[in-house]
Amino acid sequence: MPNTAQHAPPLTAATMPRAFYRLAVGDALSTYGSQLDLVALSLFAYQASGNALGTAGYLILRLAGGFGGGLVAGSLVARLDRRRLMTGCALAQALALVVVALAPAPARIPVLYPLALVLGGAAAVSAVAFRTSIPEMVGAQRRARANSLLATGRSTAMVLGFASAGVLVAWAGFRAALLTDAASFVVFAAVVLRLPLPTRAERPGDAGDTGDAGKTSGRRRNGAAGRWQALAVLRAAPVVGAMVAIRLVDAFGSAAHNISLPVFANHSSPGNPAAVLGMFWATWAVGNLGAQQLVSRVLLRRGIEPGERAFALGTCLMSSCFILVFTGLPTPLFLLVAIGAGLGDGFTEISYTTRIQSLADEHRGQAFGLLATAESVGMGSGMLLSAALLAVFSPLTVVGVSHAVPIGLALCFLLLVTRARRR
Repeated sequence: MPNTAQHAPPLTAATMPRAFYRLAVGDALSTYGSQLDLVALSLFAYQASGNALGTAGYLILRLAGGFGGGLVAGSLVARLDRRRLMTGCALAQALALVVVALAPAPARIPVLYPLALVLGGAAAVSAVAFRTSIPEMVGAQRRARANSLLATGRSTAMVLGFASAGVLVAWAGFRAALLTDAASFVVFAAVVLRLPLPTRAERPGDAGDTGDAGKTSGRRRNGAAGRWQALAVLRAAPVVGAMVAIRLVDAFGSAAHNISLPVFANHSSPGNPAAVLGMFWATWAVGNLGAQQLVSRVLLRRGIEPGERAFALGTCLMSSCFILVFTGLPTPLFLLVAIGAGLGDGFTEISYTTRIQSLADEHRGQAFGLLATAESVGMGSGMLLSAALLAVFSPLTVVGVSHAVPIGLALCFLLLVTRARRR
């Protein structure tokens, strides 16, 4: 593949390569498809199995696939061509969705469950490869702006995906929804395959590397080194390890509020719980989009790059607002804290992604792989435990305890980081 990136005009810190905007659109489309299939396949599993255990089994297997994908993603990103890796993962997800969509009724559950592992694992590996490659695609000084742009597209796609999934399934059926999702992954794969941007830092002996891995002996790592690389990353960057730990307990809290929201909506508005859920997530999305604008239009223009302290403050804001959501506030205050939850969520994502991307190229993949694994563990365990606790305790109690832990850890982290900077 020709190295077209070397002949591109010079870029300033405020501009992006044009090809990256195409990639951002493709990423938003695949995110839309992911939200579409999350809703469609959950309903599909429920109808095919005839009980809620069918949906729970699908979600748990998908999280298990994400856990496994996170474990191997760092090694794959270090050893293989990242462009082809992202393309292959997108096509694997598209193929899995087509197989489920075309499967005859008696074979739907036996086909769906193994493919849930494929969907979760491929999504995790693709996300790690993508995040790891961003500093090489746009330049280290533009990575925060790139993360903000991507987060804006993903937030918009998430809202559209959740909003249209029920309508599309009701109007055209599960098969049309799944095939639409598969098409979004094919589009993303085509965009990545033709991407004229580097995906890997150049190393001695590379001839204009634009992501073609495996050409130098430095990329051929033995199995023992690959297994211990993640621990080496944490030892070299303990701050990143602390952020990964906070994200693990934060994912547990996210599972708690996601499971508790339908229960809360039914209690607060028995006649129309869907309206409460829709209002909350739409308002949350407004706050999430506001975070991207705050980063790109205020902080970055002043030369401030979100990092460890922004991550800690964003975590505290997000978790505090999610607790307040369940306190039975009047509608205006309910919408205000929903905006705060979205604002903190978006700000936190940009901050930790940008911070991890400051690591050297050879360590980035392992760090993002650890992050994906930690989030899968937190989300999976949170779903199982929160569902059991809701049979005994109120949604406010479950969410309050689950989100109090990340608040405490984030405050300790903020104190340690502030002291370290003063020294």
